[in-house]
Amino acid sequence: MTSIPTNSAPRILLAEDEDAMRSYLERALHKAGYEVSSVDRGTDAVPLLETQEFDLLLSDIVMPEMDGIELAQRCAEVSPRTKVMFITGFAAVSLRASREQPHAKVLSKPFHLRDLVLEVERVFEDQQQASV
Repeated sequence: MTSIPTNSAPRILLAEDEDAMRSYLERALHKAGYEVSSVDRGTDAVPLLETQEFDLLLSDIVMPEMDGIELAQRCAEVSPRTKVMFITGFAAVSLRASREQPHAKVLSKPFHLRDLVLEVERVFEDQQQASV
């Protein structure tokens, strides 16, 4: 009889169009103990959100084809339990994200990887407290 682990690593879907940034973030999140799937555009993230379970969508806001805000709106439709966190280098875009997705955390570039991991941990802590 095999036991199934009850505390599997939280699953993160990372949507970031810049290759270097995407691999950098993916490595840091893996190192912090998260299971990460990554895509380079929002339109590639939607099918994953529809067919898999993710605890967090970590998305750049400015991307080709579908921006992060549109992706977050789609995520709310197909995977309402998935939390959303944005990363962006544009202050004006950050304000729009805060207005249109008030429950989503917005992390402005540049940021230190330690800050990213801390914010992700906070999202999961808030999620655990809400479910208690």
